[in-house]
Amino acid sequence: MKVKPRKVLKKVTQNSEYKIYFNPSCGTARNTLALLREANIEPQIVEYLKNPPSRAELAALAKQMGGARPLLREKEALADELGLKQADDEAILDAIAKHPILLNRPVVVSPKGVKACRPAELVKSII
Repeated sequence: MKVKPRKVLKKVTQNSEYKIYFNPSCGTARNTLALLREANIEPQIVEYLKNPPSRAELAALAKQMGGARPLLREKEALADELGLKQADDEAILDAIAKHPILLNRPVVVSPKGVKACRPAELVKSII
């Protein structure tokens, strides 16, 4: 009788090197988290609407991304109301700090960099 080898399931543990700024009601954020988990990465999940990042944290993310514009959810009506489409980085960071709904979701931090992962498949470039 032949014995079939067992499938070895990899244990997924939280990896402190990865962080996702997450909105559970956003399909793209959920898909990005699923892609991370498929890669056996359990990131630190920051529900930024409940626990908004500080202005300093946003500035650090922007620096790693080469500017604040990728952090801005330009499709949000509030971005238009506040005139952020032509704004500089400082104004964008101030606005996101004051109104976290303006954060372009999801933002993923990894050892390979920081990326706004819209569409979700963009996360593959930093895992």
